[in-house]
Amino acid sequence: MDKINIKAAAEAILFASGAPVELSRIAQALELPAAEVQKQLDSLIEDYNSSQRGIMIIKLNESFQMVSRKDYAPQIRTVMDLRRNTPLSQAALEVLAVVAYNQPVTKAFVEQVRGVDCSGVIGSLTAKGLIEEKGRLELPGRPLLYGTTEHFLRCFNISNTGELPPLPETEDEGKEESAENSSKENTTDNPG
Repeated sequence: MDKINIKAAAEAILFASGAPVELSRIAQALELPAAEVQKQLDSLIEDYNSSQRGIMIIKLNESFQMVSRKDYAPQIRTVMDLRRNTPLSQAALEVLAVVAYNQPVTKAFVEQVRGVDCSGVIGSLTAKGLIEEKGRLELPGRPLLYGTTEHFLRCFNISNTGELPPLPETEDEGKEESAENSSKENTTDNPG
């Protein structure tokens, strides 16, 4: 297959799927090494971005998906008569942040961090497809573990959770750091 046909075939696979497709599955279908398919997909992504089309290809972990550009969401909603999603509550955003930064986590861990019952919020986030069950912890009672989904990555326009912004430093950490620095300065200033 020449380079143009590889790109066209990958584009057809992504369009027909409508859902994220793993790089390994595309490579297997095209009977090519994953590195070559990755190179062609990167080129295809650049083609879409440079021509300002209404659709684009995004990378989600090791998968790729063809999606519409968010710039055209109002027009798409009008044509498809879609209701606007209700925004997440402050509690939902807090639970989502705890899960995203610490995953996989148990409900008990989230509740310990937040200090309140989170059953309803976890159920709501699961129903919205932002978090999902990722297995069970090997402890008595075998509590469920939760983690984020590819839908979460799409909603926040990131390829993986490594792209999340760093957590802000807490006041306690800042105080400990300044105390350490001042004690180091005192020992270096004192020749005694």
